Amino acid sequence: MCTSLTYENSRGDHFLARTMDFAFELNGRPMFMPRNRTVKGDAGDFTTTYGFVGAGRSLGHELFVDGVNEKGLGVAALYFPGNTAYVDQAASDKLGLAPHDFTAWALGNAGSVAELGELVKTIQLVNVPVALLQVVTPLHFIVSDSTGATAVLEATSHDLHLIDNPVGVMTNSPEFGWHLQNLSTYGTLTAEERPLNDYLGYQSKTQGPGTGALGLPGDYTSPSRFVRTVFAKHFSQPTADTPSTLNLLQHLLDSVTIPKGVKLKADGTSDYTQYRGYMGLENHTYYMEPYDNQELQALALTDDLLENCHTPTEYPLNHQVHIQTLN
Repeated sequence: MCTSLTYENSRGDHFLARTMDFAFELNGRPMFMPRNRTVKGDAGDFTTTYGFVGAGRSLGHELFVDGVNEKGLGVAALYFPGNTAYVDQAASDKLGLAPHDFTAWALGNAGSVAELGELVKTIQLVNVPVALLQVVTPLHFIVSDSTGATAVLEATSHDLHLIDNPVGVMTNSPEFGWHLQNLSTYGTLTAEERPLNDYLGYQSKTQGPGTGALGLPGDYTSPSRFVRTVFAKHFSQPTADTPSTLNLLQHLLDSVTIPKGVKLKADGTSDYTQYRGYMGLENHTYYMEPYDNQELQALALTDDLLENCHTPTEYPLNHQVHIQTLN
């Protein structure tokens, strides 16, 4: 389970951030993918046009769960159990992709949300398991670009299309449309203190600031995390530069970050936030924040990296130092 959100600061810079919540240890790390790379995907090969950076691993082939490319497109995959409708075999006129290969394909081939909206009409997601888990991963995806356009892809039918995301937030099941409708339940919440009524001549004493948010759900379910993130994003004070925006995004994700042990699955394993990822869509930089170290570790998609590195490269995470810039 995961939470994601987009953000535009007062300077007009755009960001996509996410928590990676999972019980199985994914051991994701910052990774670079070069231009013009043929990926041996689990449902068929595909070639990248654009270079990108994100969180991934090389496990037989390059796998990414989120990232940002050289055109400023950001993509993040989130768990979507019980709602996917993958095909067993792609149609003859479509490219078949394993669900876990979609992120790398999208980052490698689309320069914007609008361009991706056209490209997804040419693919289908196929019932192929990921080797690491030996299961077909039920996924949906949030995509955003440096214009601020944000959309969701949910494979609830065999024909794929992007869904506009007006709030720039996504969590997990149910379907995205359900989450938008559910927001109306909390549409009267506010950051301001609410005045208390005089009941039958008795004037209740205030409980102090924060009463405007009474009723805001605080649990770790997907619907609650969605509402809580929309509320916090909407009322947070704007930021003006990249450092202050990254700091704000960390604080926004604090309310949905899951510590080990507080959310247990049926088999007793702990579903927790293994890392938090932040994508700068203007500066083409990926920032990773592992569970054991709350300082950001940055991997920038520089011209030098794009032009001179032709091999997918993983960068080890440092869980001890306060900050590390990866080169």
